[in-house]
Amino acid sequence: QVQLAEFGGGLVQPGGSLRLSCSVSESILNIYSMGWYRQAQGKQRELVADMIIGGRTTYADSMKARFTITRDNAKNTVYLQMNSLKPEDTAVYYCAIDGVGSWGQGTQVTVSS
Repeated sequence: QVQLAEFGGGLVQPGGSLRLSCSVSESILNIYSMGWYRQAQGKQRELVADMIIGGRTTYADSMKARFTITRDNAKNTVYLQMNSLKPEDTAVYYCAIDGVGSWGQGTQVTVSS
């Protein structure tokens, strides 16, 4: 069974940046869509961004201008670059293979001064 592992979370001040990584145990070359999701305490999990084969991306409106999703097929890794972070971005961030139900364990991102 494919495994996903997220890295790169932590504590950052408002306005700061973080880059999350999602390492996949199998080749992602032919995985149609991979995404990043987040779940804040007491809230439902929501889509942050996803990317399909060919590079088309989708972002949640509140993150479109600040976050960037990329994938490196050679490294079986998906990244999420997060800039201009806000306290409301505080959440556990998960990566997933869309449509398959494969999820990582999540990484905590806390934005606070």
